Amino acid sequence: MGGLIQGLHHVTLMAKDARRNNRFYTEVLGLRRVKQTVNFDAPDVYHLYYADGAGTPGTVMTFFPFPNIARGTTGVGAASRTSFSVPAGSLAFWRDRLAAEGIEVEDTLRFGEAGIEFAGPDGEGLSLVERADDPREPWTGNGVAADIAIRGFHGITLLLRKAEGISAILQFMGYREGGQDGNITRFVRDGGNGANIIDLEESADAPFTRQGAGSVHHVAFAVENAEAQAKVRDALVALGAQVTPSIDRDYFRAIYFRTPAGVLFEVATNDPGFARDEDPAHLGEALKLPSQHEHLRAILEKQLQPLEDRPLGTSARGDGEDMA
Repeated sequence: MGGLIQGLHHVTLMAKDARRNNRFYTEVLGLRRVKQTVNFDAPDVYHLYYADGAGTPGTVMTFFPFPNIARGTTGVGAASRTSFSVPAGSLAFWRDRLAAEGIEVEDTLRFGEAGIEFAGPDGEGLSLVERADDPREPWTGNGVAADIAIRGFHGITLLLRKAEGISAILQFMGYREGGQDGNITRFVRDGGNGANIIDLEESADAPFTRQGAGSVHHVAFAVENAEAQAKVRDALVALGAQVTPSIDRDYFRAIYFRTPAGVLFEVATNDPGFARDEDPAHLGEALKLPSQHEHLRAILEKQLQPLEDRPLGTSARGDGEDMA
C-alpha cells in the first residue's frame, strides 16, 4: 500500500467567523481561495478551501466555519500544528508581516530546519518552515512575491501520549522514520507530492482535544485515483481498520478511518480536482453547492455570511452578474 500514498492531500479545521478566516488565509498568508462550497451534512455552513493556484493536493487547507461554535482546545486525538513550506531566507518577511497583524511568532529550529510558529484567527497552531529545495509553484495572486510565498504543506504535527500505534499505521502507509528531535519523531514519505512530513510529538500528560474553533477535524492523505484508493481501503480493512465506503465529495473521493490514537484520517483522490465546476482562472469566486443542496441556493445565499463586501450570488466585479 505504501507506494500509493503520495503525502498529504488536505487538512480540515473548524472555525468560527468565515469572513475573518477568509481574510487571514488569503490576505495575510497569501493563499488562493480555490473553492467556496458548503458542508455536505450541514449546508448552512461553509466549506472553504485555500491552496496554491490550482488547489493541488498537498497544498489545501480547508475550514468549516460554524458561527456559534466555541473555541476548541489542542490535545491528544488530533493534529496540533499545520506547517507550510516557504523558501529559504523568507522568514524575516513573514515575521514582519505577521507582526503587522498583531500576531506573535516564536522562532523554532527542528530537525535542522528554521521556522516560526504562530496562531491563526481561532488559535489554530500554524508554522512556516524554510525549505531550500521545494519545487512547487506558489500562488502569487494575492500580492505575495514568488520568492517568499508559501509552496504548500511542509507537514503536520500530531500530539500523542504514546506514538507506537500511529507509528505502525504510518509505516504501513509508506512512511519511514526520519529521526528524533527531543520528544518529536519524524516520519517522511519519500518521493511524494512535497507535503511529506508527519511529526509525532509525545507527551504523557497531554490533555485530549476538544473539538471547536481552531481544532483540526481530520487529516487527509493523497492517492492518485479511485482505483488506488480502493487498494488502500482493502489493505486497511485487512489490517483491521474500520474504514468507510468511498464517498463522493465532488472534488475528490474520500474514505475515512480513525487511528489507534484517535486521529481521524482520510484518504482522498487527486481527481477530479477543483476545476471540475469552475474555470481555473476563477476558482473560488462563486458559491458552489453539492447537487443535493442546489435547491437551497436562494436561502443559503441569504443566510451565509458574505466573504467580501458584496452579496453572495453577485459578480466579483460588482455588476450583479449571476456567478452560480
